[in-house]
Amino acid sequence: MENSQIIELIKREVVPAVGCTEPAAVALCVAYAVEALGCRPENVDVRLSANVLKNAMGVGIPGTGMTGLPIAVALGVLVGKSSYGLEVFKDCNPAALAEAKRFIAEKRISIGLTTESDEMLYIDVRCSAGGQESRAIIAREHTRLLYQEGPCVPLTDLRGSLEASAEEEQQEELTLRRVYEFATTVPLEDIEFINEARKLNEAASEAAMEGNYGHELGKTLTRPMGKGIFGDTIFSHILSATSNACDARMAGAMIPVMSNSGSGNQGIAATMPVVVFARENHNTDEELTRALVLSHLTAIYIKQSLGRLSALCGCVVASTGSSCGITYLMGGGYEQVAMSVKNMIANLAGMVCDGAKPSCALKVSSGVSTAVLSAMLAVQNHSVSCYEGLIEDDVDRCIHNMTRLGSVGMRETDKMVLDIMTHKK
Repeated sequence: MENSQIIELIKREVVPAVGCTEPAAVALCVAYAVEALGCRPENVDVRLSANVLKNAMGVGIPGTGMTGLPIAVALGVLVGKSSYGLEVFKDCNPAALAEAKRFIAEKRISIGLTTESDEMLYIDVRCSAGGQESRAIIAREHTRLLYQEGPCVPLTDLRGSLEASAEEEQQEELTLRRVYEFATTVPLEDIEFINEARKLNEAASEAAMEGNYGHELGKTLTRPMGKGIFGDTIFSHILSATSNACDARMAGAMIPVMSNSGSGNQGIAATMPVVVFARENHNTDEELTRALVLSHLTAIYIKQSLGRLSALCGCVVASTGSSCGITYLMGGGYEQVAMSVKNMIANLAGMVCDGAKPSCALKVSSGVSTAVLSAMLAVQNHSVSCYEGLIEDDVDRCIHNMTRLGSVGMRETDKMVLDIMTHKK
């Protein structure tokens, strides 16, 4: 891929989001369907892929104090605008929330699994009112409108484009060496936009200290007990700052974060460890900018073969990116960056995604702590060898071993996780 293509790829994959991206994508699709209908629907039918349903069941919806899909769908009807993208909830206010609760109470919303597609990310919304109907479909990517039909819009039907785009994406696949070369050699002015991720995610982390969000993991690490156990160290600061932002986001705080590959938590985990380490290690602004690009682009590269949603926890992917960024900030070159990736895969491959929820902060902290340990080993030229587990000499093959495990090997695990989540007593 040319530098210009990579820059566009990063700009496409690293975007702001308010709240968890799965319910936000559902609300966005609802907004498209409502706009196609041209009026408030009387009924809304939502059909989802299993992974979207799993990730949207237990997560907080910004500005509501509520969790789950019904309130996300209702807000998509009442205040959603397709032009907002993944910030679709940002117009939520007390009046809209009260009206959304009434909309739910009137049983106007139906939610279930789709039978029309085997895409891991698939959202199909149908609205009806006064004898008229509309429909919108988002698939594969959280903002990728595939279909829109209704009395107030011209027909959009791109359903046949998914297979062709999959072939194109495969042709444009990166390698870790290309990721590293781009991040460390591209003109600085071409990548300074990545610092917006630093600003947004740092602000989210700091704002989380003003409230009591989720399981308060980030705040717990800053309290006397946390400092007594972990100390007042770079390591504890990385864990606290990263967990803080995740605590707030998963609890439904109305705080925007910069996402990566459709996930706010991945954006946080790819950003905050690198930012905190660079600040406390006194790296230069240029080094931080390049490390952030290395981190985010590594995560994007891994997601190219893993897919947007899978049974593999996304924090594994994003933390692998941040480990690369930290290794670079420690003075490591390409060989050490590759070692850090191998160390990450050897440790975290197989961590299960059981939906988006407040406890994601715990998984993010596990990924981030492993990122620091992996980087420390790598800069001392210690790497898990090709004789161990999933690891091979070729780091790109290691990455594909992990993504094949997550996207193919863990499919039955994914089904079991959803079955357990939907049949709790």
